[in-house]
Amino acid sequence: MTLPPIRDWWPELSEDGRRAVLDADSPHLDEAVREEIRVITGAVVGMVESLSDEDLEYARAHPAKAG
Repeated sequence: MTLPPIRDWWPELSEDGRRAVLDADSPHLDEAVREEIRVITGAVVGMVESLSDEDLEYARAHPAKAG
């Protein structure tokens, strides 16, 4: 499986999902985040998906919008 580009789902990811990604000790995405990505993008997201260093840099540079 291939994770959709982070730009396709990060802006729509919940605050809890963003926190789970940014606070994780591992680049691997947890089940709840993978499920959110599936719902947001309609993509088939594998059980073992991880973010690249570039993805993590994007995530850190694009925090959640104040709502």
